[in-house]
Amino acid sequence: MERNEFERLALEHLDAVYRMAFHLTRRPDEAQDLVQEVYVRALRPATVARFEESAGSGGMRSWLFAICHNLFYTKLKRDARRPASVDEFFHAESSETPPDEAPPAFDLSQLDWEQVDGKLKRAIDDLKPEYREVLLMWGVEGLKYREIATILEVPIGTVMSRLHRARKLLADQLTSDARTAENLGIDRPPRD
Repeated sequence: MERNEFERLALEHLDAVYRMAFHLTRRPDEAQDLVQEVYVRALRPATVARFEESAGSGGMRSWLFAICHNLFYTKLKRDARRPASVDEFFHAESSETPPDEAPPAFDLSQLDWEQVDGKLKRAIDDLKPEYREVLLMWGVEGLKYREIATILEVPIGTVMSRLHRARKLLADQLTSDARTAENLGIDRPPRD
C-alpha cells in the first residue's frame, strides 16, 4: 500500500478513534491527546508494512482502535505505578477526585446524544467500564465480536459474555420503572 493511501485510510477514521478515546478517558482534552498519540504511532514510516502484514485482523479502524486501547491501558498502568506525593492526596483546595474514588462518569454535556433518553444515558453510565466499552464498540461503532476481541485482547467468548451482561443490565434498569416498561410494551414480572 502506498503511503498516501495509507494516510488517507487512517484519517478517514479520525472521528471514530476520537469517540473511542473519549469513551476511555471521559475527558475531551485527554481524548485529544490519546488520539494524537494513536496517529503518531500509526503514521510512523515502518507502520505501513506492519499494517499490511496484519491486514486480515479487521481493517484500518479495528487496527487504530487496538492502538488506542493499548495506549490508554498502558498509560493507566504506568500512571498507577508512578509515585505520588502526599500533597496530591490531601490537598484541600484540589477540585480533582481523590485517587481512591472511581473516575467521573461520562461528561454527558460534551456528548451529542440528543436523541437518547436521559434514563438510557444514566443506565449506560452505570455500567461497569468493561461492559460499557464492549457495548459502545458493538452498538455505536458497529464492530463485530471478533474485532472487539482483537482490540481488547480477550477471547471472543468474553466479548459475547460482556455484551450479553451489558444488554441485560440495561434492559433491567430501563424496565424497572413501570411507566417506562409500559411505554416499551414490556410486561414486567410482579414484585413480591
